[in-house]
Amino acid sequence: MKFDQPATINPIDRARVVGQPIDRIDGPAKVCGTAPYAYERHDAAPNAAYGWMVGSAIAKGTINSIDTRAAEAAPGVLAVVTHANAGDLGKGRMNTATLLGGPSIEHHDQALALVVAETLEQARDAAKLVVIDYATGEGRFDLAAAMRGATAPKDVQGSPADTRTGDFDGAFAKAAVKIDQRYTTPDHSHAMMEPHATTAAWTGDKLTLWSSNQMIAWSVGEIARTLKIKPDNVQVIAPYVGGGFGAKLFVRADALLAALGARAAGRPVKVALARAQIPNNTTHRPATIQRIRLGAKKDGTIEAIGHEVWSGDLPGGGVEVAALQTRQLYAGKHRMTKHRLAVLDLPEGNAMRAPGEAVGLLALEVAMDELAEACDVDPVELRIKNDVQYDPEVGPSKPFSSRKLVECLREGATRFGWDKRNPKPGQVRDGQYLVGMGVASAFRGNIVMKSGARVAIDGKGRITVSSDMTDIGTGSYTIIAQTAAEMLGVEASDITVRLGDSSFPASAGSGGQWGANSATAGVYAACMAMRSQLAQKAGLNAEDALFEDGMIKAAGKAIPLREAAGRDGLSVEDSISFGDLTDRYAQATFGAHFAEVGVDVYTGEVRVRRMGGAFAAGRILNPKTARSQVIGAMTMGVGAALMEELVVDTRFGYFVNHDMAEYHVPVHADIPEQDVLFIDELDDKSSPMKAKGVGELGLCGAGAAIANAIYNATGVRLRDYPLTLNKVIAGMAKA
Repeated sequence: MKFDQPATINPIDRARVVGQPIDRIDGPAKVCGTAPYAYERHDAAPNAAYGWMVGSAIAKGTINSIDTRAAEAAPGVLAVVTHANAGDLGKGRMNTATLLGGPSIEHHDQALALVVAETLEQARDAAKLVVIDYATGEGRFDLAAAMRGATAPKDVQGSPADTRTGDFDGAFAKAAVKIDQRYTTPDHSHAMMEPHATTAAWTGDKLTLWSSNQMIAWSVGEIARTLKIKPDNVQVIAPYVGGGFGAKLFVRADALLAALGARAAGRPVKVALARAQIPNNTTHRPATIQRIRLGAKKDGTIEAIGHEVWSGDLPGGGVEVAALQTRQLYAGKHRMTKHRLAVLDLPEGNAMRAPGEAVGLLALEVAMDELAEACDVDPVELRIKNDVQYDPEVGPSKPFSSRKLVECLREGATRFGWDKRNPKPGQVRDGQYLVGMGVASAFRGNIVMKSGARVAIDGKGRITVSSDMTDIGTGSYTIIAQTAAEMLGVEASDITVRLGDSSFPASAGSGGQWGANSATAGVYAACMAMRSQLAQKAGLNAEDALFEDGMIKAAGKAIPLREAAGRDGLSVEDSISFGDLTDRYAQATFGAHFAEVGVDVYTGEVRVRRMGGAFAAGRILNPKTARSQVIGAMTMGVGAALMEELVVDTRFGYFVNHDMAEYHVPVHADIPEQDVLFIDELDDKSSPMKAKGVGELGLCGAGAAIANAIYNATGVRLRDYPLTLNKVIAGMAKA
């Protein structure tokens, strides 16, 4: 099915099942412990051996020699794999770093060896016996020091690295009110609950990987390229994934090492990266330095808006696209954005938790707060004043498919009690806490991707949907069941959903907020094909047929689905692809974040008292699972604002705080009341589902609302994240 015209009224619009707050159908399996995760596939790969990764102790250089003799002689050891005996390996297209290093070393803790043994303890202990002699090279580990040598990348997510509209420099110079500030965000770690983990088994020349991965089809291709085998000889299975946040978009060292270890040991091998190995061995969100300039009239109308971003990555890597939202979020005739990439020898920087907008809005939305104060305009009203219903870089010829930012700001403000905010900083006190409120806009682009599914109905009327779509804790099983139930006129409980297997039709996968909308649209396409087949077998016209109560109803007839399917049942497969609507219309999701904080007057400690948000993201497929995604994202916003930071040792090029004891993320005690409001919206230009993604939208802007609330509470403006108590108390001492 090709989606190249705005959606008209279709079966999803009945909203009998879709749009309802149905409990997650995978919940019981997870609660009861029967949901199989990658490291636990004893059923499919019995008698698996254990692998332990040996990572590089240096960040840059070469290997003079690796001595594995002591490790190979250790009790229980079955094999030791290094670059010297791994065979001829290629490199995938989606990883910047080589997954198995040697003889050259690209970053600290790059995988250099895998020790395979009968038990985990034996593998771990023997790994300590691997002796590596290094020749250390000079590395670059400091973004600020590397800024001058930064260059413009070829593109950013398919768009130009730099954009310019009008005369930014001239307009900014003449502006009545100017904001020109520098903001920084640190390196971040994904910190998902389930570590990178894979169980691998070979049957002849065919490889099966049970792997914790967000994108099944991508992973098949990457493993095939790396091992130089045919994609048809690779099967990747991931029915349940315990979080990924972008870290598992691409195969990582665990998958390759498990495959190599299983081949060397001649039996299944499982590999899980230890928590302390993840930050330096896998990917992370790179640090940014951002300069934002806003030039406005005295009433707050923006005339010039400029956003420049510097970030770093390994040679051949990509930039953090933190100025993307600035291209579309606010009006302003004169505009400029720039992205610059510095070469650093730190571990790979890549996609993490709403890449781009998540950190870009940490800067832009604080700058907007500063502009509101400079113009003496309420921060909510400033954002409304600068709303624009078309892509401001292109003009009215490219309107937004749907844009309800103003509604989010107005309804969110009313619901949060924004009118009770004292606009003068440092005036509200509750005991030992200074109390303040902050607001920030939320923005995340709407991405759609080709996605397919197989729908089958048996002779008893049971319907099964199969797709390689993954569920990373977001509710994919449930919304896919809801979609099929709506389309075929049955209950969600009548649907069996099978996900996360490369033998199923390829889907969009989970990532970038594109999964739910794209994957359910693929199920929609397959169900439309099934409706046609069932109606034809029943002798009815599919266009006139009504599917409800488990029957096909048309021409005065009501035929049960099982009868139409026949004894042998039916199976159909289809996919949805997308035309040029994304070129003709700007597509994005919008929202408004509100936060109230208390700042301890003695210690500078910040406590989030409550958070609220209003979001417009097309049809909400399941309000219960969508709310769960949004509050989780808001929680990540608290982490980005107040505590998350990978600390770089710029002498040796590694992240010092590489475990959960020292890399701090929010816990239950940090998160009080969270209120979520979904604004009614159908986007007929997004997909036949008229939906858009929502999960990452809940993160974008949340941290900035907290930063702005801290300023309202204390009068201390902080621009370097995280906003830790030492920075707060230092600012309060100067105030």
